[in-house]
Amino acid sequence: MWRALYTLVLRAAAPFVLLRLWWRGRREPGYRQWMGERFGRYDEDRGERPALWVHAVSVGEARASAPLVRALAAERPGYELLLTCMTAAGRATLKELHGESATVAWLPYDYPGAVRRFLEHFRPRFGLLVETELWPNLLAACGEDGIPMLLANGRMSEKSARAYGRVPGLARPAFAALALACAQSEPDAERLRALGARRVEVTGNLKFDSAPDEAKQAEGRAWRERIGRPVLLLASTREGEEKLLLGSLPPSDRELLVVVVPRHPRRFDEIAPLAQSRRSRGQFPAAADRVYLGDTMGEMDFYYAAADVAVIGGSFMPRGGQNLIEACAAGVPVVLGPSMFNFAEATRLALAAGAALQAADAVSAMQQATALLADARSRAAMGEAGRKLCAAHRGATLRHLALCRELITAATTAPARG
Repeated sequence: MWRALYTLVLRAAAPFVLLRLWWRGRREPGYRQWMGERFGRYDEDRGERPALWVHAVSVGEARASAPLVRALAAERPGYELLLTCMTAAGRATLKELHGESATVAWLPYDYPGAVRRFLEHFRPRFGLLVETELWPNLLAACGEDGIPMLLANGRMSEKSARAYGRVPGLARPAFAALALACAQSEPDAERLRALGARRVEVTGNLKFDSAPDEAKQAEGRAWRERIGRPVLLLASTREGEEKLLLGSLPPSDRELLVVVVPRHPRRFDEIAPLAQSRRSRGQFPAAADRVYLGDTMGEMDFYYAAADVAVIGGSFMPRGGQNLIEACAAGVPVVLGPSMFNFAEATRLALAAGAALQAADAVSAMQQATALLADARSRAAMGEAGRKLCAAHRGATLRHLALCRELITAATTAPARG
């Protein structure tokens, strides 16, 4: 009954979903492309090779899963690699990371007919969902077709667990449909079990296995050397945070350059009036420029290498924060806001290791960041602590791969259904 009601609500929302896609396509044209795929309709036929399917909803999940995707492809060269996503930036990132080695498509919306057409078209023998992407109709259909589904890099905050707990008739069957859930930490594992996941293994965080792009890092270091000024990075900022953080800057330091990199590309033009120069136009900041807009995709390794200190966005509003591991891996001291529940375990580890500081609000965060800019010894110690932290927690890819191998072997020795 719960799933039928859920499907009814989805059907009622269909016109608004289409309007939202079209509206978002004003700033990100990718949302207006391949729209038939959103409903399980495809223009091209595909071959007979079985598919290994990985779903990464957006940019962060696409980057986190990249080492595992490459390892799966290397192990199973006879399989088609199918990668799905939900956002335009995520699709662009998947193409950037994997090129022509994989088929990239939208995951259809969770309508039973769309899901059925998707599965019949691609005929996956195994599916991997990255982090928290659970769709009731999709998981039910995969169960009917005998497709084992693995939740990779699973995280479950207390807030998300409470939300799922409010709809047990919908959530519990979805979690129970997973053949296996790979949790980032034991608290994540406990919450996944409580929500109905039958088999849960703690495998660590895939984000620790993502190696920085050396060429982008070298470019970032050269850029910073040419600037010749202290650089403070506001990384992956969300709505409302840019003005809040910039407004909390000490007024006296006119030498400081603040680089702002919004989390979503659709907001680049919105933030542009706050900056005096921007990277997408090939501009270098002038000596009098105070704010520089990082409005390019796929260049966080460049921005972290160019920075002396990084303030992590998404943490000054109740949004749960953005990925701090990339900054730690680059050896950049990290300052966090109070809301980091989406990265609770990584935050705990970084604070304990001395790689990060956490502030109660934007004013305190900017005070801590500017104090670090004036303290080269503390910056060096925090940067080294971040590198060591990432090195100590690598290995999640291999642990995931062993469990994927187990499920794929079981699936491929049984006849396909459907």
